[in-house]
Amino acid sequence: MEQVRLGRTGLEVSRICLGCMSYGDPARGGHPWSLDEEASRPFLKRALELGITFFDTANVYSAGSSEEIVGRALKDFAQRDEIVLATKVHGRMHDGPNGAGLSRKAIMAEIDHSLRRLGTDYVDLYQIHRWDPVTPVEETLEALHDVVKAGKARYLGASSMWAWQFSKALHTADAHDWSRFVSMQDHLNLLHREEQREMLPLCADEGIGVIPWSPLARGRLARPWGTDTERSGTDEFGKILYDEPDRAVVERVAQVADGRGVPMAQVALAWVSQVPGVVAPIVGATKAHHLEDAVASLEITLSAEEVALLEEPYVPHAPAGFR
Repeated sequence: MEQVRLGRTGLEVSRICLGCMSYGDPARGGHPWSLDEEASRPFLKRALELGITFFDTANVYSAGSSEEIVGRALKDFAQRDEIVLATKVHGRMHDGPNGAGLSRKAIMAEIDHSLRRLGTDYVDLYQIHRWDPVTPVEETLEALHDVVKAGKARYLGASSMWAWQFSKALHTADAHDWSRFVSMQDHLNLLHREEQREMLPLCADEGIGVIPWSPLARGRLARPWGTDTERSGTDEFGKILYDEPDRAVVERVAQVADGRGVPMAQVALAWVSQVPGVVAPIVGATKAHHLEDAVASLEITLSAEEVALLEEPYVPHAPAGFR
């Protein structure tokens, strides 16, 4: 597995990141399709065997149980200094005041809770899961800077937001000489390419590493249109992201995959990995072949003709995933 730099940093990450939202107690946090600890551990072990060293979770995934499962598995299967462990803060973790958001109080509390659940003294990448429109950006950024200076996080990252918001955050951090964001985890795949308009050019100009979430569009790019799964039937968030006009793109993915004799997932992931600025797509895995397909996709170089075929039927979308 090739290791590449995350943006302009010296941090090396694998070209595939294992997304860990699928690993967690299915009775907690509204993810009935998630895998429990016993079912999750083989995927984390196999990822390491394949050379994946980059793992992404969040405090809010399955009400914290994802962090617990991931932390225990990685402690058993890996050397801490040889992996890159990422988590996030923003989502609601308890009822009442200060249970969510990016206030100084919330950030300082949640980093400690995440470290406890993960069983580690630090995370390599601490990300804001969404923009907080209520908390002043200065308060958020100074608190995150203090988390870094306290040694609880090595780097800072951000996730889906408007490009103007991300630009404001980068400028504010620079103006105060605070730790700046080094990565952007945004919604990018063949069914949702709106990030190519403003966010990706901004990241390229600022030296930000892009680590897209849902590169397979919640699995829709990995199977024929209309095929249902247990997750697609219960994933309420996923139901608002894609619609009937996306069928044509899925059919093109199937066409290219058939021509190459490979699974659809490999073609869709190859496209994401070839987008300029993308460092490592964040791939979920709940079946054995998911990890194998993700790694195999790195060996595929799509031709200009194949890229044009895949991109031609795209229909512009309202930005989705964070509004």
